[in-house]
Amino acid sequence: MTVWDRPTPPPPPVPLDREQIVAAAVALADEGGLAAVSLRKVAARLNAGPMRLYGYIATKDELLDLMVDAVYAEILPAGQPAGWRATLRVVAHGTRRTVLRHEWLADLLGGRPSLGPNGLAVAEAQLAALDGRADTDTVLRAVETVAAYVIGALRREIANLRAERATGLSERDWQRAHGPQVTRILATGRYPALARAVHDGTEVDAATSFATGLDWVLDAVAARLSG
Repeated sequence: MTVWDRPTPPPPPVPLDREQIVAAAVALADEGGLAAVSLRKVAARLNAGPMRLYGYIATKDELLDLMVDAVYAEILPAGQPAGWRATLRVVAHGTRRTVLRHEWLADLLGGRPSLGPNGLAVAEAQLAALDGRADTDTVLRAVETVAAYVIGALRREIANLRAERATGLSERDWQRAHGPQVTRILATGRYPALARAVHDGTEVDAATSFATGLDWVLDAVAARLSG
């Protein structure tokens, strides 16, 4: 066989590292949600064989843990805010911004705590801001209470966004479409408190609702800390 007839050898494997794998997984999740993420799909995104990924990540659960910790890096600012209230507010709003960039994160919040370096940094910032202001159990309950509000509010917001995309109706469009039905129901008189809320309540956007609820929760924490 002449040199001109000799087949070209296959190219060397694409270089890989854990950061590349996680970045590819995050990109897939941003595009198609968690259902779009698998070791096989990540490998295809990186033009690598799936077996090569197992040298870095053994299971999909490990991959999800790494993805969560990677985006947790977006939550904290570079500097430490002054005061516990400012710190908890920064973490809460940082979490909201991060979830709006990575909607799939809402599905993974609220489980066991992240043990990655970024997740631990977020936890440390919150606990350190409250350190010395109350006993340890009170501090833990304060952080848990704020987290519970944030997670619940964000899951509701993301659910509304997904419903808008699925139906093609904004919340205002949905209200218009169902307005006659709601009017008939309220006219029965069986739901007077709900009727007052519908007729007299002020509609606010998601950001305002989140900020207002967060302030109320922080007020409750402050009352407990000073009690």
